Amino acid sequence: MSTSEHTGHSGGPAHPPANTGPSAGTSYHIRYVTRHEIDTARWDACIARATNSLLYGFHFYLDHMAAHQWDALILGDYEAVMPLTWRRKYGIRYLCQPPFTQQTGIFSAEPLSTGLIEAFLEATCGHFRFAEIFLNYGNALPAVQPQKNFVLDLHAPYPHIASNYNSHLSRNLKNATRHELRYSDDLDLSAALEGYRRTYGARTPHVTAKDYEHLERLCRQLLKEDQLILRIVSGPADEPLATALLPRDKHRLYLLQPVTFPAGRKVSANHFLLDQLIREFAGHPLLLDFEGSDLPGVARFYTSFGGIQQPYFCYRYNHLPWPLKWLKG
Repeated sequence: MSTSEHTGHSGGPAHPPANTGPSAGTSYHIRYVTRHEIDTARWDACIARATNSLLYGFHFYLDHMAAHQWDALILGDYEAVMPLTWRRKYGIRYLCQPPFTQQTGIFSAEPLSTGLIEAFLEATCGHFRFAEIFLNYGNALPAVQPQKNFVLDLHAPYPHIASNYNSHLSRNLKNATRHELRYSDDLDLSAALEGYRRTYGARTPHVTAKDYEHLERLCRQLLKEDQLILRIVSGPADEPLATALLPRDKHRLYLLQPVTFPAGRKVSANHFLLDQLIREFAGHPLLLDFEGSDLPGVARFYTSFGGIQQPYFCYRYNHLPWPLKWLKG
């Protein structure tokens, strides 16, 4: 199964704490395996029991959004794993983040030591000459750049959660109640996806038609398995004002595709939609994962609901030959 083995050494102050996690100590035996060599049952079991488990890490999510172009680094008997999502250009394979897959990185059932994280990242350099990927919230290192993400704990009853809304949000919700808005699950998947693409597609020109096809197939699988939430806010004439598409797992609701249409902005439909979603799922052992953002206005919007930061991390290196190195600089 193994095509290579990497030995790393821990060192320096830990963040997370050193000398914890699988195989903490002086060396780690990390294997590089191709996609077809991966035992998907063991892989998914590792993701499911990980302290930093995320839907993006399961094999079916990666198969859809990376179009089966991913390999992996595996510690021991699937004690910790790292998907390696790649593409090829000019004959060179490089690591990149698939669309609609906010964060991947290393997953483990135990907290990850600094040394183990560094060993995994060092191992990527032996197989790929360029990388620009996003590591999950459990992969913090001083050398990796944090990206903003906000989550809201839904365990408490709705009145307790709503008591942490800020005054700006409260004013917008009062505005919304004056417009006879209706919140429902009467939303077709194709309509939700097309609404997002039509409204925001120009902002993400790197996302191709194929990427949207992959996302739709993934969503249809999630829908069959009762792991997809579709919600819509309509006006008095049943016109769509805002929609939300949220994959879910045992731990999180992922706000993957929120859409606010022009008419919805005037009546605070996006504020109303998220408030109703929070009301619907309050009291459940879930986090609402807002999926971003570093944009100041979006960040303010998510924190207005009481969301707290749970950063993920940009991991980038460039070992390409010149002039490709210069072009990707």
